[in-house]
Amino acid sequence: MNSTMKPRNRSEDARRDMIAGGIVVAAIVMFVGTGGNVMQAVVQTLIGIGGGPDKVLSAALILNVALILFGWRRYEDLNREIRERTEAEQRARYLADTDPLTGFLNRRALIVAGQQLIASAVAEKRNVALFLLDLDHFKTVNDIHGHAAGDRVLQVAAERITAILPPNATKARLGGDEFVAMIPFEPAARANIDALAAALVSSLEDSVAHDAQHIRIGASLGIALANDASMTMETMIRQADIAMYHCKDEGRNRYCWFEQGMEMAVQVRNQIENGIREGMPRGEFIPFFEPQVDIATGRLVGFEMLMRWDSPEYGMIPPERFIPIAEESGLIGELSLLVIRRAMEIAKGWDPSIILAVNISPQQLKDPWFSQKLTKLLVETGYPASQLEVEITESSLFENLPLVRSIVTSLKNQGVSLSLDDFGTGYSSLSHLRALPFDRIKIDRSFVAAMRGSPDAQAIVVAIVRLGESLAMPITAEGVEDEVTAIELTRLGCAKGQGWFFGRAASADDTARLLADRGLLRAPALPQTPPPAGDEEVLRKTA
Repeated sequence: MNSTMKPRNRSEDARRDMIAGGIVVAAIVMFVGTGGNVMQAVVQTLIGIGGGPDKVLSAALILNVALILFGWRRYEDLNREIRERTEAEQRARYLADTDPLTGFLNRRALIVAGQQLIASAVAEKRNVALFLLDLDHFKTVNDIHGHAAGDRVLQVAAERITAILPPNATKARLGGDEFVAMIPFEPAARANIDALAAALVSSLEDSVAHDAQHIRIGASLGIALANDASMTMETMIRQADIAMYHCKDEGRNRYCWFEQGMEMAVQVRNQIENGIREGMPRGEFIPFFEPQVDIATGRLVGFEMLMRWDSPEYGMIPPERFIPIAEESGLIGELSLLVIRRAMEIAKGWDPSIILAVNISPQQLKDPWFSQKLTKLLVETGYPASQLEVEITESSLFENLPLVRSIVTSLKNQGVSLSLDDFGTGYSSLSHLRALPFDRIKIDRSFVAAMRGSPDAQAIVVAIVRLGESLAMPITAEGVEDEVTAIELTRLGCAKGQGWFFGRAASADDTARLLADRGLLRAPALPQTPPPAGDEEVLRKTA
């Protein structure tokens, strides 16, 4: 297209249309005036009483007919152009207001339509509920199955939302995996809104079929309420978003109404997330080390690395305060590898008999490149793979066993040991123990702590120990807090134990002192000094 082409002048088009219309009207008037005379002369000629029509009048008549035909054609062209222009405007308006993937409204259109809905509902003394629905672990779907699968999941989610909500609901996709629905309802019918929310969450638990795969999804749903005209769409969306994140903190796959106390919790959460982002490059996250011992002999055999946040503002922060937020915000992978790197650098100074055990977040096992990232750390730090043990919680095996198998097999091939952590609390089964090359099983601390007062807990511990023996997998017991429990675990045949009875998690300096007291620190390498000048000949003779 010629870039110098001038834009179409609609006023000029209208002026030409007016001129064309005037010409057509004049032609019709002339046709009425001349047509009668010409036709009369033609008739007279046919019956033999005239000399034929006047040539000038005949030419004028023909010209009038041509002008009328031209005018009619122009009229049809104008009608077609108006229809096409109207359809194009409607199409452009649809595209501007609609999410192309799901057919729902987009954010811009939702703000306008939602504000109108609130105003009309309040005028009718009705309330409006705004649902904000976020698909759980949607990023993982894209990472593992590809963006085509992600699009399919979004389309199926939109179909299920449409099938459950009433026809008068206003539906929108805010972007990514967030959906919004607005429903007017009578103030006394709040239970109906609860039922709709529960049905939505339940429907999205079902897996989505794509390319012979069944992709499991879920949803967290926050609800905000508008019952007066002062409520704005921006406020409703923010409140529903806060309630939705509260659902995620409570365990996902549920719905929550917004309550005022949630706003403070979100502010705290945002402060922690920002603190994590700012604290990582400043080195505020450090490894602590919890001793692991041979229960029968009391010999120190290793340490489990635990993460701490040494905040200059709040002091030492335990992992349960920030790890869930790091996982939710997608920061856990970078944070974990950062601290593991520091732990490897520290552990290089330990005796080769001491094992370093590191916990891996379930989120990291959704990363197809995780084994390569960990191998790169081993190479860069020079830490021996044979002295590293990776602990994997059994709940992380449930979502994508083929990917986990690929990761752990790759790590195993590098010489890294693998431990199944928190055994007995998740979804694992004997098939997982057979399918994956684990070297060790760790009994969850909840069973160990309950052994003294619960025969059932003790029976579970005995069963796990016997299972380990049959599979040639040593057992480590977590949460050993007293001598009686340690003695009982020794009697049952547990190989390793950790807990307060053997020592609490300590800083790198305290851990180094503990190892030094037991003679388990490597001697620092002596610097290589060249022989004195003139001694080369002596060295050659004595070599």
